[in-house]
Amino acid sequence: MTVRCESGAPVAGPRYELDRLPRGPRAAIAAATADRLFRRAVRRLPLQVEYGTGLVLPSVADGPVMTVHRPDRFATRLGTRGLIGFGEAYMAGDWSAADPATVLAVFAAGIDRLVPAPLRALRRCVVAAHPSSDRNTREQARGNIARHYDLSNEFFGLFLDDTMTYSSALFGSLDPAPSWAELAPAQGAKIDRILDTAHVGPGTRVLEIGTGWGELAVRAAARGTRVRSVTLSAEQCRHARDRVAAAGLTDRVEIDLLDYRAVDGHYDAVVSVEMVEAVGYDFLPGYFRTVERALLPGGRAVIQAITMPHDRMLATRHTHTWIQEYIFPGGFLPSARLLTDTAATAGLVVRENFSIGPHYAHTLRLWQRQFLDAETAVTALGFDETFRRMWQLYLAHSEAGFRSGYLDVGQFLLTRGNGHLPAEAAQ
Repeated sequence: MTVRCESGAPVAGPRYELDRLPRGPRAAIAAATADRLFRRAVRRLPLQVEYGTGLVLPSVADGPVMTVHRPDRFATRLGTRGLIGFGEAYMAGDWSAADPATVLAVFAAGIDRLVPAPLRALRRCVVAAHPSSDRNTREQARGNIARHYDLSNEFFGLFLDDTMTYSSALFGSLDPAPSWAELAPAQGAKIDRILDTAHVGPGTRVLEIGTGWGELAVRAAARGTRVRSVTLSAEQCRHARDRVAAAGLTDRVEIDLLDYRAVDGHYDAVVSVEMVEAVGYDFLPGYFRTVERALLPGGRAVIQAITMPHDRMLATRHTHTWIQEYIFPGGFLPSARLLTDTAATAGLVVRENFSIGPHYAHTLRLWQRQFLDAETAVTALGFDETFRRMWQLYLAHSEAGFRSGYLDVGQFLLTRGNGHLPAEAAQ
């Protein structure tokens, strides 16, 4: 069933109340403990932390500089809210850095040394669990998607390139670092590789799970295919339909405002670009069952997915994070092993995983620079300073994950378990 794109007023200009901090003996003890642990960790990392009092830790280290402007508030947030508090401290201006991504990359690379082993064992007892309201049930998934993707098309247009592609590009070379002019062609190269791997060509029927702003659907239809694309973002749906109409492809492309679980029909290819991260741990089996059910015999699925190490995924899958609190409610990053194992339960086999993680670090760096240059325009859309700092940290946090190797992104080729690859693809 096709649902009308209900555009309405975008969710622009959210406000975050960060002025009130916990008080009392428990908060004081938590702050003192967090302060000691943080200073202990910093002394073991290639990082400098400058305090407003003039103290620099460690006194002789090299590396990027993090400045703690309000040590007491920073320690209180860290002690009472953990890593969520660390992010909130940046949003509130309690700490800053000339290049937050380089600071966060140091923390990401040393993640296993930041907290003593005995305390890591108590993780489940002291960190927040996922709120039930963020679970991506059919009733709640659309609201979770709206909180991020429906901020407004104008907002995303301020830092994305003209293709409006919000996923990792695939550059021809990373040395020297790619320029802004190379981003749009690199996004096209990424999409073309996905379509080529899925054997998308004249006469094929394609299902896209997660429309984005329509670039992949338009490029696929230009190959002579028929495309059905589904999304839960009303803003993206409206924009994608406009792009399809402007390209004269309405007879080949259908954009539906629809949950992936409600998809019907059978297709030669299923493609999904960085949408699986919005599915949630508990719903991954259903996602892959949808993919398997949609594939015709001999069909191919290509899923571009952000992944994290399996052991870290197991340790954090039930933890509520700053990213989930403020950026992607209900989001979850799987491991490549989890994707492979879960796909297998649905009768799908991962035939290839083409990794492009370093390309994402450069993609994010370009988005971050563009976002910073657009500060005045972001403000004009109704987003306050706290929101802008939050978004800066999100882009820097993401870049740091890929730059440190803590995160990866891969294009996974899947077929039915009883299928086989042509000889050229098996090489």
